[in-house]
This record gives sequence, C-alpha cells and structure tokens, in this order.
Amino acid sequence: MAEAQSATIEQHAERFQKDFERVRGEVQKAVVGHKEVVEGVLVALFANGHALLEGVPGLGKTLLVRSLAQSLSLAFNRIQFTPDLMPADVTGTTIVVETETGREFQFRKGPVFTQILLADEINRATPKTQSSLLEAMQERSVTVGGVTHTLERPFLVMATQNPIEQEGTYPLPEAQLDRFFFKLEVGYSTRSELSEILNRTTTGESPALARVLDAATILAHQKLVRHVRIAPHVQDYAVRLVLSTHPKGQFATPLTNRYLRFGASPRAAQTLALGAKVHALLAGRGHASVEDIQKCALAALRHRILINFEGEAEGINPDSIIQNAVETLPADGRVTA
Repeated sequence: MAEAQSATIEQHAERFQKDFERVRGEVQKAVVGHKEVVEGVLVALFANGHALLEGVPGLGKTLLVRSLAQSLSLAFNRIQFTPDLMPADVTGTTIVVETETGREFQFRKGPVFTQILLADEINRATPKTQSSLLEAMQERSVTVGGVTHTLERPFLVMATQNPIEQEGTYPLPEAQLDRFFFKLEVGYSTRSELSEILNRTTTGESPALARVLDAATILAHQKLVRHVRIAPHVQDYAVRLVLSTHPKGQFATPLTNRYLRFGASPRAAQTLALGAKVHALLAGRGHASVEDIQKCALAALRHRILINFEGEAEGINPDSIIQNAVETLPADGRVTA
C-alpha cells in the first residue's frame, strides 16, 4: 500500500518539478543570483509557509518577493513597515458610516487581506504592530471587534528585514519569528552578478514576467507535499535535530549547552519535515530522506534558537551551532521515548 502511494506521488512529482522550475525561471528573469534564497522562498511557498528575508538594504529582497507575486496569479499587497504604523493599518478597522436607514458599523479590510503579503522592512515597526500579523500567519484569519474574518487561501507572508544592528529597527518577538517557516539570509552579489544587474537595470529594458501558476494549482501542490512519505527513522532524525538545540537535553551538543539560551520549538520539526518533502518531490521521489532534512536545517532553525550572553560576547553565529549539530548527529539513531 505504501509503495503504491509513493509510486502515485512520484507520478505527480514531474508536474511539481516543472511548475517549480517555471516559477523559479520567471523570478530569475528579474533577480540576479541569490539562487539559494530563491529556492528557499519557493520551498516555503509550496510548503504553505511564510518566509523572512534578512539582509542590508539594496540587495534585492523586495524585488524578489515582488517578482514572485508577478509570476503567480494571486492577489498581492505590500505594507511598508515604519515606526508610526499602527495595527489597524495592517488588519483594518471598523468605522461608522451613514446609510439610508441610519448609522451602522462597517469593517474596512486592511492590506493583510490578500494572498501574498510583502511585509517590507518588518522590523522597523514597533513590536505591537508586528504582532498584529500573529493571528493571520498562524490561523489565516483576522479578528477585529470580536468578529473573525477568514483570509483567502493560499495566504503567505513574505517579510524583509534589515539586520537589527542598524538604527531604527526593533527585534521581532520570538512568537512571531517562530511563525516564519524559513529565515533566509540575503548576501552580497558577486562581481559577475553585479555586472549582470547593471546590464539589466541601466539599459532601459525591464523583463516582462508571465503569470505561470494560479491559486488552484498552488493549493494542489501544497496538498501533494503533505502526502509525501517520511520514514520513521527520517522523522526521528528531524526530531533529534530539533532536540539537539535544547540546552541540557538528551541530544544537546557541547556547543548547544555552552552557547544557547533556549532551542527550537515543535514548529521547527514541522518545518524540517515539510521542507524535506518539497525537496523529495524536486528529486522525483515520493519519500523524504535524511539529506532532505539537512538541506532545510539552517533556514528552519536559525531564527528559532537564541544565543546566550556568552555566545553573544564571543560572536557566535547560530548557523555554526546548527551546522555542528548536522555534522555530529547520527542519521541512524534509535527512536527513544
């Protein structure tokens, strides 16, 4: 039965691969380089997860998300987060309007009522405004004035942020960070990439992006991802990888015990499993592997662990702790109670 299911999934994997590459191709018409970041955003899309892109200004984070929206037949809104942005500016508000029968309350929807939301420079808004996205990101709904409004599916938040060391930024609350499927770090372009950027942006020509996928197709692919099989030992590897970030825990590494204040949540394990399933489909398989889990480790865990004071003093990067866990954690560990 399981083998038959895997065979059926593998039959659909070819269509999944083609659609994935079609979207990637459209995005890369506008975005030069950043191949790992583009792939990470698309993995989050097909796993029905939100993505957080971090990097200094001018590296193409906003362009990437805009290009993704242009290649999909989905509703798109952008919110420019600023210190004076209020929660109602995101979710909407109830107002009093004059009608033929008198005055009545009406709800005016905010920009969060869309399918792809670009939360630009999200860490420039106050924590109170940032937290206005919590319900939308988790439950795909918005509650205002005691009334809950359901958001249209698919609903994805693609947020950009500048490094928190820069002036005028606020660290995202841990509860909100945990709701992001992946955190992707956008680095500087190479010499050849910068030359290509100039060729594309200083010649008076701009690429035309085609809309290659609609909502129904994306939802079908997201459903397919959920049906990819994950063997018990592979799932256990994901579980142990998450537990390896818990200080003083059974699977904690020496670096974890020394430098982490707290580790990743159960959402991290969900992210590892779903991200691995997407990578399995991209490889034409109906089952996820340990290698698929490892491909997702950095993006799934880096924003879900907190460095302690000693680690901050020594300049420890979360990625180094995660990479150490990936390199030292046995792939064939036994399932433990």
